[in-house]
Amino acid sequence: MARCAVLILAGGSGSRLGSEIPKQYLNLNGLSVLRRTIDAFLAHPGIEAVQVVIGAQDRERYDNAIGDADIRPPVSGGASRQESGRNGLEALADDAPDYVLIHDAARPFADSATIDRVLHALETSDAALPCVPVADTLKRGTGTPPLVDGTVDRTNLWRAQTPQGFRYAKILDAHRACEGMEFTDDAAIAEHAGLSVALVRGHEDNFKITTADDLERAKRMTENTSGDFRIGTGFDVHAQTDGDHVVLCGIRIDHSRGLEGHSDADVAMHAVTDALLGAIAEGDIGSHFPPSDDQWRGAASRVFLEHAGKLISKRGGSIGNIDLTIICEAPKIGPHRDAMAASLATILGIDQGRISVKATTSEKLGFTGRGEGIAAQASAIVRLG
Repeated sequence: MARCAVLILAGGSGSRLGSEIPKQYLNLNGLSVLRRTIDAFLAHPGIEAVQVVIGAQDRERYDNAIGDADIRPPVSGGASRQESGRNGLEALADDAPDYVLIHDAARPFADSATIDRVLHALETSDAALPCVPVADTLKRGTGTPPLVDGTVDRTNLWRAQTPQGFRYAKILDAHRACEGMEFTDDAAIAEHAGLSVALVRGHEDNFKITTADDLERAKRMTENTSGDFRIGTGFDVHAQTDGDHVVLCGIRIDHSRGLEGHSDADVAMHAVTDALLGAIAEGDIGSHFPPSDDQWRGAASRVFLEHAGKLISKRGGSIGNIDLTIICEAPKIGPHRDAMAASLATILGIDQGRISVKATTSEKLGFTGRGEGIAAQASAIVRLG
């Protein structure tokens, strides 16, 4: 069987998207765009190695984005896409695969069937280019503002995609020969070098995230994908003590009494944290932040919640929703519910619409009814994989 490596170009700034973070490092429902792109190739049996080319300044972002993906160490790109591609190809020279697929990091939906067609075409051609036919009527415009100046015949016109496949030795030679020239993609370099380029069918879903609309489309496509769904629950109680306020979900609320605890006694955030930890079978707060350890005395509970969120992200997971109920006679929770939900959403980096904060009393019964303490219970759904 021919040996095939994948070269993923992730050195761009994504300026057209208008994001401060390059698009390949943005989050798509629990996984970065880049990680989803990498996973598409790791899941294909014909791929032996994955090599990513990144911006020299983006190593920390890269490490966070790929998580535990088992791939080759990244190499730094150049001032242009072409230079980045050549750097990546040179990095594969010691292993010299038979084939190489060159792919845009911002195309996270490369499907197995398209990859199959590209690999099959390389058995008889020097290169293979996945494309989709132009379906819309094409118009030529001139002037400012532009006016229609004719209709363009769309017969035999195709929109190029990636991964573009090549016989490795030939595309490396072509890149070296074209140093200093400007080409829009690697297939154009192959054409310039006189290589045979087969056209194979791509897929409409294999689009490149370029604009904000593209990003929203990608989020919708990943929002309801199947995975390992987990449900976790959390319950916590803190006794009331002398004080003039309580902290619930990170929000300070004036009250005639305070809450007793080793940290800041945020009973609501503790319940949510335990629900998230429970969903991924990672114990409870005490197993990660022992109350016997003085470094956590008086600590802000957001530290615990952030930790739970990071554990979920490291496992490639995402939070579906959180449902929190606070049980007390006082203080009144209603006026602060939106602020509490916003606080949790900010800490976890999820949409506020995925968080519900409710309150109830125990009808003057029990320790909460007597005002001796405040209780909270929470449930959470987490999707892994």
